[in-house]
Amino acid sequence: MHASEGVRAAAVARSVAASLGLPADEAAVLHDSNKLTLRLLPADTLARVAPADDQVAEFEVGLARRLTEAGCPVGALDSRVEPRGYERDGFVVTLWRYYAPAADKVTPAAFAAALARLHAGMRELDVPAPRYTERVERALRFLADHARTPGLAPADRALLQETLRSTAEWIAARGAPEQLLHGEPHPGNVLATAQGPLFIDWETCCRGPAEFDLAHAPEEVGAHYPGVDAELLRRCRLLVLAVITVWRWDRDDLFPDGRRMGEEWLARIRAAAGRE
Repeated sequence: MHASEGVRAAAVARSVAASLGLPADEAAVLHDSNKLTLRLLPADTLARVAPADDQVAEFEVGLARRLTEAGCPVGALDSRVEPRGYERDGFVVTLWRYYAPAADKVTPAAFAAALARLHAGMRELDVPAPRYTERVERALRFLADHARTPGLAPADRALLQETLRSTAEWIAARGAPEQLLHGEPHPGNVLATAQGPLFIDWETCCRGPAEFDLAHAPEEVGAHYPGVDAELLRRCRLLVLAVITVWRWDRDDLFPDGRRMGEEWLARIRAAAGRE
């Protein structure tokens, strides 16, 4: 969030928590992107705050509740308050249990095992969600809009368009089974806790092959995931890389050091295409 918006969001989170009987004298920022994630003290609750016109709070809360009930390794909602989104002053606040970080990092084997358990639970849920291909289509729209991605050189724009289209076509032709997925289970969305790895953040939930989720995890994780299609995983990694590279060239991107990352990722895609 922009700095001024972040200050307002934190104030709203503290106000909402206090109104629910959770004292929130302090608000420590844990993560700042399109949403603000705060640890509120002394209540020790975790607040996620999103602009009211850019949030899926009810979906996230409902899915998290069902996954928790199914015994999946997910971060739970704060049981001290009603599980829902609280809208106030242009923001929506959801309140979650805060987990103290474990001393040890999540190993690739533990990551893979937790993701496999999550996928098993998600296969049992009938939840409407977009297919992963919607991200590809959105990235292609950004590339077609030169005003939205003005910094891209023509050759790089063409390379990204070709990579997105051809890779998505290859994955579709593979015909792998599709299911409900987390959507972005990268390390930033996995908590290392005393209970083991727990997944958080459900706004990117989608449908697709399990390898699409695995493509967001560290490469070492794939070797431990049961029954993985190695070539499909490789193609999914390329597809995900192309999509997130487009986001880094978006004129409105606020990702820290995003342009440098966009340059590095473009170089990787050129190498994969044999253009370097």
